[in-house]
Amino acid sequence: MTPWWNQFLSDRVKLMINEDVATLVQSALLDHEGDLSCEGALVVKTGKFTGRATEDKYVVKDDFSGPRIDWSNNLNSMSPSQFEEIKIEFLENFNRLGRLVYVMERSVAADPQFSLGVRILTSSATHSLFARHLFRDPLKNPELGHFTILHCPDLKLDAKVLSLKSPAVIAINFTSKEILIAGTGYAGEIKKAIFSVMNTILPELNVLPMHAGANVDKVGRVSVFLGLSGTGKTTLSTDVGTKLIGDDEHAISPNGIFNLEGGCYAKTYNLTENGEPQVFHAVNRFGAILENVILDNEKHPHFDDKSLTENGRGSYPLSYISDAVTSGRGLFPSHIFFLSADAMGVLPAVARLDPQQAMYYFLSGYTAKLAGTEIGLAGIKATFSHCFGAPFMMRHPMTYAKLLKKYIIDHPVNVWLINTGWYGGAYGIGKRFDLSTTREIIRSVQKGLPNDLEFWQDPLFGLKIPQSISGVDNKLLNPRSLWANVEEYDQTASKLMALFAHNFKKFPSDVSLNDFDPEVRPSGGG
Repeated sequence: MTPWWNQFLSDRVKLMINEDVATLVQSALLDHEGDLSCEGALVVKTGKFTGRATEDKYVVKDDFSGPRIDWSNNLNSMSPSQFEEIKIEFLENFNRLGRLVYVMERSVAADPQFSLGVRILTSSATHSLFARHLFRDPLKNPELGHFTILHCPDLKLDAKVLSLKSPAVIAINFTSKEILIAGTGYAGEIKKAIFSVMNTILPELNVLPMHAGANVDKVGRVSVFLGLSGTGKTTLSTDVGTKLIGDDEHAISPNGIFNLEGGCYAKTYNLTENGEPQVFHAVNRFGAILENVILDNEKHPHFDDKSLTENGRGSYPLSYISDAVTSGRGLFPSHIFFLSADAMGVLPAVARLDPQQAMYYFLSGYTAKLAGTEIGLAGIKATFSHCFGAPFMMRHPMTYAKLLKKYIIDHPVNVWLINTGWYGGAYGIGKRFDLSTTREIIRSVQKGLPNDLEFWQDPLFGLKIPQSISGVDNKLLNPRSLWANVEEYDQTASKLMALFAHNFKKFPSDVSLNDFDPEVRPSGGG
């Protein structure tokens, strides 16, 4: 049988096919792609792009994608002919005399009923290793077929000739089932491109894809953590005493929850052994990849050094986490946590949401974007990102919201809003919630709050806030009381409410909150 890669590569190309970890690390070192830390991790720099190139993402517009994609979601369209023209540049780059190309065959989706094969051709040993880590073992006949990624991080395209915004490109063609990635060494583009594909395919199968981490406790209760990069998905889902299902991409089907990936891609800035022991040990071992992390003279990583970026990353397979769920699957969630790093410092540390409020906050996706996760982003910026992952949720947000509504009504699940951001004042004035405090809140909720625990309702947001949490200073549960000037709190909270209301105006009136019963807006929600 003719190998699938023959349609892309000539016989003069040297191939390394599905190599093991040690071979790929050795090849990366020989090709000067990176260096080894003293603990054994492969340490690389990604060049100009230390985060996602958000302006350079394209989808081919054709009969399949045209009616399915939400083109208003900051997304560039591309014609089939333009895609083919760019693809020729990739093939010429691959097929240069003496070129070494890495072939990696993997899959996504732990539930075989929804599996997709992933094939990647890349000129980089590091990125072949990344794909080996982040995706799952290959399947002979994946249910949803195969997608092929052509990956040339060293290829600089002529943006003017090819009608691109820059020499970088991330382009998805749903009809040919191909993805082109060039001009950027940031490995996250590979995983997010496939995530975008799954977010487009799965809803038609009655499956809700989520930008979320997930874990399971000793008695099988599953918790899901939805949030943007930097809000705590990896940190909170990777916790001692629970088993990690995955840290970033999951889906809920009638069969339960399943991980899309086979590895983790954790932020490393300010990573400590004491704060996140499992992640710390996973990134500090042979085979792990550290992106844009500074080494000292003795080749120890300095995770508190942000001279390259605050978006330093560590990638590793799930097997590097002790007690990870090897099947990548679990029962239907008992708890869903919406993680918001509130830069305005007015949201409570924890609040329980009813189904209508859950829809509102899911569609709003309020958080703060942290420096480095996207090119050109400095400091912290309050933002609304529907479904807590707007850049990757390719369909209209109501598609995902209606699926979430169906699942949380059909199954007994508690939905919670968790503020992993600031209290006592806005960013720059207030303090950020300690990880230990947030962990204690999550753990208490997972164990089960007392049946007689009283909640009080915030008069502005309408949120139900616990009167007390075991092991947590109760003063931290009332955000208004934490401000030195309560009038300033009221003004800031009103400003945030206005931002929520303004953001919700982008949803067409015919599909706004009338789709949920009886009312979705939190009381006072504008």
